Amino acid sequence: MYSSVRLLETDMDSEILAQYLEATDGIAKPWLLVQLRLQKLKERRATISPEDYAREIEALHIDLMNLGKWWEAREDEVF
Repeated sequence: MYSSVRLLETDMDSEILAQYLEATDGIAKPWLLVQLRLQKLKERRATISPEDYAREIEALHIDLMNLGKWWEAREDEVF
């Protein structure tokens, strides 16, 4: 099974990534949900316009930045 760090280094399709998140309670880890959204976007890239792709990347970036430091003092719990 993949660890969270190893998961970030692999390029698995969104279906396998979603199964991993379900099996490891990754749904409770918002940074992994952002990664799932990014993978789904990568898979759709050829079917959407460059403008739509850029908008969706921007939205993902904003959501990731909004995570901020929610994990501080919870490192052992969430990582």
